[in-house]
Amino acid sequence: MSLSAGIVGLPNVGKSTIFNAISSGKAEAANYPFCTIDPNTGIVAVPDPRLRTIADIVQTKKEVPAFLELVDIAGLVKGASRGEGLGNQFLGHIKSVDAILHVVRCYENDDITHVHGSIDPKRDIEIIETELIFKDLDTVEKNVVRMAKQAKNGDKDSQRKVVYYERAKTALEQGTPIRRAFTEEELPELNELHLITSKRVLYVANVNEDALLEDNDYVTAVRKIADEEGAGCVKICGKIEEELAELDPEDKKEFLEDLGLTEPGLNILARAAYDLLGLQTYFTAGVKETRAWTINKGDTAPKAAGVIHSDFERGFISARVYQLADLIQFGSEAKLKEAGKIRQEGKEYVVQDGDIIEFLFNV
Repeated sequence: MSLSAGIVGLPNVGKSTIFNAISSGKAEAANYPFCTIDPNTGIVAVPDPRLRTIADIVQTKKEVPAFLELVDIAGLVKGASRGEGLGNQFLGHIKSVDAILHVVRCYENDDITHVHGSIDPKRDIEIIETELIFKDLDTVEKNVVRMAKQAKNGDKDSQRKVVYYERAKTALEQGTPIRRAFTEEELPELNELHLITSKRVLYVANVNEDALLEDNDYVTAVRKIADEEGAGCVKICGKIEEELAELDPEDKKEFLEDLGLTEPGLNILARAAYDLLGLQTYFTAGVKETRAWTINKGDTAPKAAGVIHSDFERGFISARVYQLADLIQFGSEAKLKEAGKIRQEGKEYVVQDGDIIEFLFNV
C-alpha cells in the first residue's frame, strides 16, 4: 500500500522548502509566487527506528522502509479556481492523493514577501479552503447533470448516487467541505468524483527557529482551527529541515540536540500522516531483506499478506507472528522458537502495529 499526500498552501508559505527538505524530489524554492510551475513528486522514506533494530539483529543485507509520496503543488491564490494566478490546473494534480498537507506560514520575515502583505493563518487557511471548495463545486455541478439524466432513464445505481451528488452540491454551495458534510460510511458514494475536500487534512504550521520549542500565536491559531475541524496539526521549521537534510547522521544528531529537539520534523509529520489515514506498519525480516509494510489499522492477516502480493492473500494458510521486544530479548528467530514466542495465527487475526510476520500460503 502506498501513501500519497498533496502539499497545498498560499505562495511563499514554505511548501517547496519543506518538500525539498523531506523528499527525494527537488523543487525550486524562490521568493516569488508560482516558482513551482509543475507538480513536483518526491518519495520520502518513513522513518521508523524499529526497522533498523530488527535489521541489526537478523543481520539483514537490505533494509526497505515504508514510503510516502509527496506532490508539491504550485502556490494557490484567491481566485485560483476561476483562473487567477496560474489558474486551477494545479488543483487537478491533487485529486488522486490520499491526504492534504496544508502548509500555513507561522513566522514573520520581512525578506520573504507574503502574498497578502501580512501573516494571518485563519485568513490564509480560509482562502485555500474556499478555492478547493469552488473546484469541487465545479466538478459536482457537471456530474449532477450527468447522473440526473441516467437516473431518469431508470438506472438504479444513478438514482441512488444522484441523491448524494445533490447533497454534495448543497454542502459546497454553503461553503462546507465534503469531509464535514458526509460520514465515513457515505464518502465512498462520491469516490468516482475524486473531490479534493473529501480528503483528510493535516495542517503543517511552518515556523522559524524561535517557535520550535514553544508555540507562537500563529501556531496556536492553526491548532485551534485543526481541533475545531477534527484535523491533524504538526509544527515544522522548513529551513531547519532543509539544513538537516544535508547533514550526516552524527552531525544531524548534534544539530538537533543543540536546538533542544529529539528528532527531525519529518518523523513527526510522517507519523501524523499515518495516524490521520488510520495506517500502521508491520515488518517482514530475513537475511536477504527486512522490510516495513503499510496497512490499514484493523486489517486481518490475509489482507496484510496481500500488500506483499495478491497470491499471498489468495492462498493464505497462516501467519507466523512475533514481537520486536521478544526478538531483542532472545536475539534470534531460532531462540524465539525454542522459547515458544512465535505464534501461529489464522485468517481472523487482526495485525497489530509492529508485528513481525512470516506468511505461509499455497496457490
